[in-house]
Amino acid sequence: MLKGLADYVASIMRRDPAARSKLEVILCYPGLHAVFLHRIAHALHGRKLVLSARLVSELNRSLTGIEIHPGTRIGKRLFIDHGMGVVIGETAEIGDDVTMYQGVTLGGTSMEKRKRHPTIESNVVIGAGAKVLGDITVGEGARIGAGSVVVNDVPENAVVVGIPARPMRVHGPTMLIDLEHGDLPDPIAQVTRSLLERIEQLEKKIELLDSRLGTSQKPPEQQIRIRLGR
Repeated sequence: MLKGLADYVASIMRRDPAARSKLEVILCYPGLHAVFLHRIAHALHGRKLVLSARLVSELNRSLTGIEIHPGTRIGKRLFIDHGMGVVIGETAEIGDDVTMYQGVTLGGTSMEKRKRHPTIESNVVIGAGAKVLGDITVGEGARIGAGSVVVNDVPENAVVVGIPARPMRVHGPTMLIDLEHGDLPDPIAQVTRSLLERIEQLEKKIELLDSRLGTSQKPPEQQIRIRLGR
């Protein structure tokens, strides 16, 4: 257990430049505390001690501001940075070395008692305030931009942004941990840029047609006469 804790703390220090020491991470990082308490709640849940598991989960939320259902399956070295407002549903599954920031929701979209929460594969990064909803899969190495709402499967190594989130590009496998929010593409800006380019192309075509008709410098009345053949 101590070896696992040392590995976990070391992984957090690699992903958070604000971490100054291992002792600081152990004592002051609510994300680590939340995962530790969840392990206890999940073990109780697995032994059908449902009420005890929920009580530990409620204690976890009160102490850390992070709500994780006891039924959630979490892999190794999950790093919840800051953590306040994170909500993870009952049937969610999280792989190894996942990083998520404050305000993230892994939520359900069904009232049926079945798999209704997301599956997050290993090495995924989920930006602050992102909502991942429903029985969908976020592929390994994917990046989800801050504030995005994800309602469809995300391919491996994809970067998705927007509401609803759409893949903006697929990058190769990477060792990068951080989600570079400043480098994420802006879908609205891309559409606007595309429209402006199209307008510019159309204006050039109109100018070319006017020059061929000899009407580009004519007043409106004269242009009409030229077009009518008078």
